[in-house]
Amino acid sequence: MKITSINPYTEEIIEEFELLTENQLHVEIKKSREAFLKWRNVEITEKTKLVQNLAMELRKEQRRYAATITREMGKSITESTAEVEKCAKLCEYYAENAAEFLKTEYIQTGEKQCYVNFEPLGIVLAIMPWNFPFWQVFRCAVPAIVSGNSCVLKHASNVPRSALEIESIFTNAGFPLNVFKTVLIDAGSAIKLIDGDKVDAVSLTGSNKAGEQIGAIAGKRIKPIVLELGGSDPFIVLKDADIERAAETAARARMLNVGQSCIAAKRFIVIEAVAGQFISRFTEHFRSLKMGDPMDENTTVCPLARRDFVEELEGLLNDARLKGGKIVFPDEPRPPKGFFFTPCIVTNATREMRIAREEVFGPIAPVLIVANEEEAVLVANDTEYGLGACIWSRDVDKAQRLATLIQSGIVAINDMVKSDPRMPFGGIKKSGIGRELSHYGIKAFVNIKTVVVKN
Repeated sequence: MKITSINPYTEEIIEEFELLTENQLHVEIKKSREAFLKWRNVEITEKTKLVQNLAMELRKEQRRYAATITREMGKSITESTAEVEKCAKLCEYYAENAAEFLKTEYIQTGEKQCYVNFEPLGIVLAIMPWNFPFWQVFRCAVPAIVSGNSCVLKHASNVPRSALEIESIFTNAGFPLNVFKTVLIDAGSAIKLIDGDKVDAVSLTGSNKAGEQIGAIAGKRIKPIVLELGGSDPFIVLKDADIERAAETAARARMLNVGQSCIAAKRFIVIEAVAGQFISRFTEHFRSLKMGDPMDENTTVCPLARRDFVEELEGLLNDARLKGGKIVFPDEPRPPKGFFFTPCIVTNATREMRIAREEVFGPIAPVLIVANEEEAVLVANDTEYGLGACIWSRDVDKAQRLATLIQSGIVAINDMVKSDPRMPFGGIKKSGIGRELSHYGIKAFVNIKTVVVKN
């Protein structure tokens, strides 16, 4: 069986790859197990030195890696370049801080000695998505590996070259073979790895359906998991907001990766008193967008990653239209080739529309008008998701009070939601379990071992 890499802009086949057979996969997993048994004993100073090397390797061929990302999944070359740089900064962060995060913690209890060690678990299976094909992998793999685990990557089937490039980066940085490994397998093979004794922990970034399936199997096997799933992030604009800044940021927050991001702003909840002004400025920013070749740095609207995503968005938009939504499109026509979807704003949006109930993975921006702050919070929380949220107000104290009422893992005040290696990342409700990044993320896949020495 083969998987195919297709350029979303040209619609041409880039490469085809054979999937591993079951026997080949078991051989590779055995190599990862043997690598772990050695790697866990390597001094933390040596581990962090290799993680620092990763940053250098990423920057050395930054443009080439960025071009691989753009060709495989269609995002702009500017965003792809920034993604590779962000991975390098993550590596530097853990190279500088991992030793401190993992050092033994001593606790006074009255006994002779009590302490806590952080010890690796074994093989972490990383099941990663296509939308940030480098960043999602590095933010999982680097903390897992620097804490002493080995990592096996099952990447999305439409970005196999990115997956193989990442393995080569670890090899070129000097990591022992098989500490990080890419395996080209299908979803069924990944499930078999979890539903057995082949891997010890699982990190999944993906859809809710995949999260439910993986979570059920890992739970049955009592294996640690981190799930980073969907989002329907509210972008709340209060009456005293800086409307110009809010509208400009709203456009960027919705168009991040052409809307194909779990933390992209997806529901724009605006107080009625400023709704007209916000919609006017928001629309101006959408009308300035430029569709075209993602390798052109002037392009701001790139193709979606797959053709079927275009069809899904058209269905969502038709539902909104039938339920009274007013659709505002930019004037620029859609290119004749490529998996493009024209960005649009939906006014007269209601909570009954699918675009307000489901995770919309593309450039549709529904504006929901509310009477006051209390209703804004109610509408923001009226979702099964709880990943990120934005609140816009000149009264920061008030915004912080409202932030405590928002059911999400992340709240950005007068900004868009972003991930940062220094801050924990993750959601609540159906947006996931566990946290990545910061010192929380490095402890996701360790045995937090208590040792007590009696007087």
